[in-house]
Amino acid sequence: MVGAPHACAVTVASGLMIVVVGIGAGGWDEIPVRHQQLIRESAVLLGGKRHLDLVPDVSGQRREAWPSPLREGLPTLLGSLPTDATVVALASGDPLVSGIGTTLISLLGRENVRIEPAVSSVALARARMGWPAESCVAVSLVGRDVSLVARELAPGRRILALSSDESTPASIANLLVTAGFGASTMTVLGDLGAEAETARTATASAWDGESPRLNIVAIDCTGAPALGWTAGLPDDVFENDGQLTKRDLRASALARLAPTPGERLWDVGAGAGSVGIEWMRAHPSCTTTAVEASPERAARIARNAARLGVPGLHVVEGRAPDALAGLPAPDAIFIGGGATRPGVVDACLAALPPGGRIVVHGVTLETEQLLAGLYKNRGGELTRIAVETTSSIGSFTGWTPARTVTQWAFAANP
Repeated sequence: MVGAPHACAVTVASGLMIVVVGIGAGGWDEIPVRHQQLIRESAVLLGGKRHLDLVPDVSGQRREAWPSPLREGLPTLLGSLPTDATVVALASGDPLVSGIGTTLISLLGRENVRIEPAVSSVALARARMGWPAESCVAVSLVGRDVSLVARELAPGRRILALSSDESTPASIANLLVTAGFGASTMTVLGDLGAEAETARTATASAWDGESPRLNIVAIDCTGAPALGWTAGLPDDVFENDGQLTKRDLRASALARLAPTPGERLWDVGAGAGSVGIEWMRAHPSCTTTAVEASPERAARIARNAARLGVPGLHVVEGRAPDALAGLPAPDAIFIGGGATRPGVVDACLAALPPGGRIVVHGVTLETEQLLAGLYKNRGGELTRIAVETTSSIGSFTGWTPARTVTQWAFAANP
């Protein structure tokens, strides 16, 4: 979570203070005078090579480029900085829009980082397109999987995708075509705010042009009806081998798991990963750890997650309860298979935090007996769900029942 300090080699109590200054594509001459003065007077100047090269030389000033890999190298760099001198870090536009400001706050704490933003690239892109903020969504693909765009696709949807580099627009175009949104209009806005600013527009299916390294892709979606974010996607959107929590049962489970922004789900015995995927589709900040013993199914979960716009879903290949050890703590847990395996339910209940939710499904008598015992000893909600669907009976139509599922849902006391 932004602003929440994480354990690292940097000691906040050391008094280290960093001012993060945003720079637009226009470079040094367009930086406000007070920010220029702050940069010139700093004892230490941090930033990427491109940003550092924009700043005139200052005698005696220590300059340090960001380490690579960034997150792993930052604690050592920050630990070497003086605590009794001004330290300035350079960033693009708004440092809190997929920028270094977010990372520094997470390491040092909000009280040790001051942000001085420039106009963000997102704001510039909206201005060029004439799109009000409330009419569009921004998706950061900086260092991330382009499949994140898939969650946002819907007819009439406007998306601003922050690119990693010059290859991102072509990857977005391929994704749109594959998803049935090839008729969507893409406008690639390059070097926003600079004199060399560019804009190129084409449909995704016709996209064949080169793009500048610094770009944002504005997408005006045209395509198939949206899948939606409400629980209960059609079963056929999930690649599966039959180990799938079916649509109506999935919707029932997720209604009780109650996806909430920023929360994590353990999907234990994940099968095709459908519950964990729909948990993450509910909100961009929801996360899932899917635990699956079968290597083939684990790979299938990752494919389903990427295709449905949640490539960040974490798949752990292993068998519960052993595979649960050391995982990030959950806020909710779904057990779709393996509940009768010794220790699985006990381990999950032990990991459940105050206010956490757990839902367990079973189709066998053995699992049903287990769930009945849990209901008797702990309370919660015990439900039997029977679903019938229509099918042909000769020239007529009749009902075909699916296996009845017993569902135990329980919420820990807050």
